[in-house]
Formats: sequence, C-alpha cells, structure tokens
Amino acid sequence: MRSGARVRPLARTDLDPVVDLCLRARAELGVGRQLCTDDRDRLREQIGALLGLDGATVLVATLDDEPAGVLLGRLVGPGPFTDAVVLNLEALYVRPDARRRGIGHALLVAAADAADRAGADEVFASPLPGARGMHRFLARLGFAPAAAHRVVPTAALQRRLAHDTGSGAVRRPAARGIEDLLERRRRARAAEAAQPVASTSMQVSRAVHSRRPSASSTTTW
Repeated sequence: MRSGARVRPLARTDLDPVVDLCLRARAELGVGRQLCTDDRDRLREQIGALLGLDGATVLVATLDDEPAGVLLGRLVGPGPFTDAVVLNLEALYVRPDARRRGIGHALLVAAADAADRAGADEVFASPLPGARGMHRFLARLGFAPAAAHRVVPTAALQRRLAHDTGSGAVRRPAARGIEDLLERRRRARAAEAAQPVASTSMQVSRAVHSRRPSASSTTTW
C-alpha cells in the first residue's frame, strides 16, 4: 500500500464524504436501491444510525487525507439458532481513481482485526452479482461461495402468489400426494389381478355352454 493511505473508524465528520462514496458506488454498479437509496439526507441518516449500533464496524480509508474507500459492516450473533458470531460486510467500496493501491486490502485487514477481537468465527460478504471485480478480489482472499440469494419486489411476489392461488396452482402436501399414488397403484394391481379371473370364467362358461349336451347336467374335462 502506498504511503499516505490509512484506515480508521468512521467519524461523524466523515459522513458527507462517505455518502458521496456510497452514491458513487450506486451509480457505478447500476443496481439502484439494491445498494442504497439515492436520497442524500436519508442515506446520511442511515449511515449515522449504523454508527450507533452495537457491533457496528464502519471504516473509512483515506488517501492524502481524502476519503477514498469505505467498509460498512456489523457483528451478528449469537442468535436463536446459532452460537456463532460473524462479521457481516454490508458494503466495501474504493473510488476508481484510488484502486490498485492496497486500500481494499487495508480495509479488510482492519475489519478482520475487529472480527478477531469480537470472537467472530467468520466474515461474511455478499457482493452484488454484477460486481465482478469485487467477486475476484474476495475470491483471491479466500472468500468461498456460501449461499445463494434471490430477491423479488414485494408487490410482484404478492401478484404471483395471488395468481397461483386463483388458478388452482396450490400444490397438495407431498405426503398426501404419495399416499394417493400408492392407493392408485394398489387399485391398478387389484384390477389387473381380477381381470384374468373374470376372463377365464367367461371362457369356461362359453365352453361349457357350447360342449354340454342338452340333457346332461355335468361336464367332464
């Protein structure tokens, strides 16, 4: 990392330049509100609120005393289903003209130290699908795929659910479906077993009727 670059915890006096960095990231990635709001005042309020949360890990990297990168994270856990503590990275961004100077690396060094001090077993990052450079950067540092995330607008999900319900597309429980399948198979086997018996009885009846003398009451085979 070149001389002049350093990482420190975000101070409230850094809020305005960090908001600029976040809005720049939003414009660069082209993902809109999946990353952050475009309302400057609202975004400033949200980052300020993050600073006051327990476990918040909010770091700024400066180059020649100017903010050049930011890392927003939070320690999560333990929770109802796990005793583990993890550092969840919400955002990691370095402005384009300051890249390839070790700033992203330095931000993660500071974040890893914070995770270690807090007893966090893992650091979790969820870069956006279109951020190929970030995916490569994290992969080089040992971040491995852990989960797949899918997103849908609430209104779109409600429309789809209503459509499926209205069209009768609601699936029956799997257990009930298996029971019905087994019952159909039992009926089919019973029908197949009965068919030869009925066919043979009909053939015997026809043979007896055609061979038996009219005065005879018995038939010998």
